[in-house]
Amino acid sequence: MSMNMSTFSPLSSRNAAGQKLTASKASSLKPTGRGTAGQQIVCKDYPKPKQISQTDNYKEATALTEKIRALKGKGEKKTVAIIGGGLSGLSCAKYLSEAGHTATVYEARDVLGGKVSAWQDKDGDWIETGLHIFFGAYPNMMNLFAELDIEDRLQWKIHQMIFAMQELPGEFTTFDFLPGIPAPFNFGLAILLNQKMLTLAEKLQTAPPLIPMLIEGQSFIDEQDELSVLDFMQKYGMPDRINEEVFISMAKALDFIDPDKLSMTVVLTAMNRFLNETDGLQMAFLDGNPPDRICKPMADFVKAAGGDVVMNARFKEFVLNSDGSIKHLAMKDGSIIEADEYVSAMPVDVVKRVVPEEWSTMPYFRQLDNLEGIPVINLHLWFDRKLKNVDHLCFSRSPLLSVYADMSTTCKEYYDTEKSMLEMVFAPCSPIAGGDVNWIAKTDKEIIDATMQELERLFPTEIGPGASDGVGAKLLKSVVVKTPRSVYAAIPGRNKYRPSQKSPISNLSMCGCYTSQKFLGSMEGAVLAGKLAAEVVATRAAYGESTQGMKKINEDVMSEMPFEPRKPRGQLLDSDSPIVYGGGTVVKMEESASVLKAQDPEQLVGYEEIASA
Repeated sequence: MSMNMSTFSPLSSRNAAGQKLTASKASSLKPTGRGTAGQQIVCKDYPKPKQISQTDNYKEATALTEKIRALKGKGEKKTVAIIGGGLSGLSCAKYLSEAGHTATVYEARDVLGGKVSAWQDKDGDWIETGLHIFFGAYPNMMNLFAELDIEDRLQWKIHQMIFAMQELPGEFTTFDFLPGIPAPFNFGLAILLNQKMLTLAEKLQTAPPLIPMLIEGQSFIDEQDELSVLDFMQKYGMPDRINEEVFISMAKALDFIDPDKLSMTVVLTAMNRFLNETDGLQMAFLDGNPPDRICKPMADFVKAAGGDVVMNARFKEFVLNSDGSIKHLAMKDGSIIEADEYVSAMPVDVVKRVVPEEWSTMPYFRQLDNLEGIPVINLHLWFDRKLKNVDHLCFSRSPLLSVYADMSTTCKEYYDTEKSMLEMVFAPCSPIAGGDVNWIAKTDKEIIDATMQELERLFPTEIGPGASDGVGAKLLKSVVVKTPRSVYAAIPGRNKYRPSQKSPISNLSMCGCYTSQKFLGSMEGAVLAGKLAAEVVATRAAYGESTQGMKKINEDVMSEMPFEPRKPRGQLLDSDSPIVYGGGTVVKMEESASVLKAQDPEQLVGYEEIASA
């Protein structure tokens, strides 16, 4: 079942039924492809997988939407101020609007999306904070696309996983999910049919430890949070090669860290969805940039319902009443924001800096000390020719590169028949994430040079001296996007510290993918967390008290009481750098070093040596 990259052509691929797909129907989005003059180039999408809307998780997500909608007209209509315009904040605003409340989102930056934000450079090319893939096992995200009537913006790919062959540079192997085979048999068959990555004996050794996950479900998954992936493998006698062949790639794709640092709960959560849902692992790319193609429809929905989305609105601090509830928000420009209810959709690292002194002794907020964002780097590389590629996501199995895709093939808006644009995740990129080198403190040139060396290994006949012309594809342009604190680091033992959306503050709710929900630090987790926060606010408005309780605080946090009060470090928000607000940036290290020095000095280990060299 292995296949060399040369067997693929971007304009000649096949869907799950084996039907050949070529040029296609026009879309509402006009691509910026640079093919033959005068021609509009559009890729044909794979149809939406049939089983997505039939899963229990999808039905559960639908039921939550209906529950929130049913609260409309019950109780007093509330004004709600939401701090943060990422997926979670926008999701919260969207569902609050459906419940009949007036939601306003305040975003510090000039772009929406948070960790999925993107912007255009001076050449008009879109620069994305990360390489974002949508899975069939994202029930709340799939509901959201359906509710906004934008399902056609998902470009579904053939149902398979593609891995680079470590020992055979330039060759790739696949796990193919055959159509018509239901879960979990399609997953098992995909593994058994692949003859390149694991022996039959190794496959048989891998299966038994996963059986409790299928039988016991979420309770078993949650119990494994104290174990790293390697700890779990050792405990259950899984073969070492399953780590080398699969888990290293999976860990870096899921949380940007290696298996010795990653909680097994993360891997099992993903595998549980993929094993139990027939189309759970099928992947889709967005057909264009995230701010326009997913964030704008959410913002438009909120505005149409009477709410608003305000850009460049930089939060400074919570101003409190005598009982500790929020009186108003003080903004950086000196203005104040008053509302009936408030929702924090800020990343956990930002929240920890702005917790008021009056709240700092509460276990709910003190538990956040155990959570922190993981560093990650996203790369964009434009080449002078079309590389042989697949219309899909690829797991590189490189020590530096996690996953990548040729966006000039996979995405309508970026489509190009003559040149390639590779977007790739560079991870782990820091000792904080388990890496040996602090790449966050390195220059862009050092990062790109290291990446090109890896690409010469991955594409030996196309890049570098091994190419037929002795030179290979020329790098025309590159962009390095650094996010010093991205999704929360899902290292062992951290899941129990993730806070509930309901807080101990009477008019404050919390969301963000780090808050407690079963889809971890992902786009799906962000959307679900925003939806759950909307439910907290809407039920409190309808019934006088939220029907959702607070998650129990872990005993080790409670045992440390009483806590010494501490003042917020909100003064660090004086900088306009996206880094301050948990975003990614292409700002050079010499320009952002002062921000990191004040806010996150751990990220600068090694920088002084570089700067003085």
